[in-house]
Amino acid sequence: MQTELILSTYNSPRALWLTLLSVTRQTRLPDSICVADDGSGPETAEVIARFRAEHPQIPLRHLWHEDRGFQKNEILNKGVGSSTAEYMVFIDGDCLIHPGFIARHLELARPDRFLSGSLIRLDTPTTEAVTEDDVLSGRVFDRGWLARTGTLRRFTTRLKAGAWPKWLSSALEALYPVGRNWCGANGSAYRAAILKVNGLDETMKYGGGDKEFGIRLENSGVRGRHVRFTAPLVHLDHPRGYKDAEKIRIHRGQITHARRSGKIRAEAGIDGHPELAPRDLAHPGLAHPPGQGA
Repeated sequence: MQTELILSTYNSPRALWLTLLSVTRQTRLPDSICVADDGSGPETAEVIARFRAEHPQIPLRHLWHEDRGFQKNEILNKGVGSSTAEYMVFIDGDCLIHPGFIARHLELARPDRFLSGSLIRLDTPTTEAVTEDDVLSGRVFDRGWLARTGTLRRFTTRLKAGAWPKWLSSALEALYPVGRNWCGANGSAYRAAILKVNGLDETMKYGGGDKEFGIRLENSGVRGRHVRFTAPLVHLDHPRGYKDAEKIRIHRGQITHARRSGKIRAEAGIDGHPELAPRDLAHPGLAHPPGQGA
C-alpha cells in the first residue's frame, strides 16, 4: 500500500525542518511526502531543497499556491487530489512525529476507518530551545525530558507520551470517552474515502474545518478510531494571528448542519481542482512559487 505523508506549512521554516527530520527516523518511512504549502516565502523552499539534497531516499514534492490568507483546506485538497498514494497520513509542519508514528497509523488502517490522534503541546520557551539533536536522538519523546520541561502536568498528556504499555494504551483508546473527531495535525484515511466526501470544505478557514470533515466521513460510513495514546506527536508552539472569532462562530453552524443533515460531500472541495490530476511522483515538482525551483 503506497502511503503519502501530507504535511501542511506556512512560513515556519525552522519548524518545518525539525518536522522533516522527525520523519527520517520513522521505523516505517512514508513512500512519499507532500509539503502542502499555503503560500510561504523562499525560506520554506530553501528548507525543502536542503532536505531533498540530504535525504534523497524519501521522495518529496512541494505543492504551493499563492498566499491569499488562511487557505489550509484548499492546499490540503490539492495535495490529496494530486496524490498517487492509496493511504494518506496528515500532520502539520510544526509537529514532531515519534519513530513509530507512521507504522501505528498503517497498523490500524482500514477502508471504513479514519484515525485521529492528539498532540503533546510544548510551551514557547521549550519550543525555542528544541534542537536538531533533540529530534534526531528522540529526546523530545523521552518522558523524563518532557517532564523536566513541565509538559507532562496533566494525566492525559502522560498517556499521550506513552506512559503505559502499548496494549493497555490501545485498549484505552478504544474506550476513552471523547468524540472521534478528525484531527488534521494527527490523522489518516484512505484516499478513496477522502475523495468520496470531496475532501475538506474550502469555505472554512481556521477553527472547525477538521471537525466538519470528520463528521462527513462518519456520515459516509467511515468511522473514527483514536490513536491518542499510541501515535505520539509533539507540537511546537506558535502564534495564531489568523484566528477569527466571527469565522469560528460561522463554522459552528456549518458543523451543526453537517451533523444534522447527514451531509457527505463538500460543495467546495477536491473536485474544484480538476487541473491537479494525480501525477507521477518521479516528477516531484508539482507546483512551486514563481522564481523558486524544485
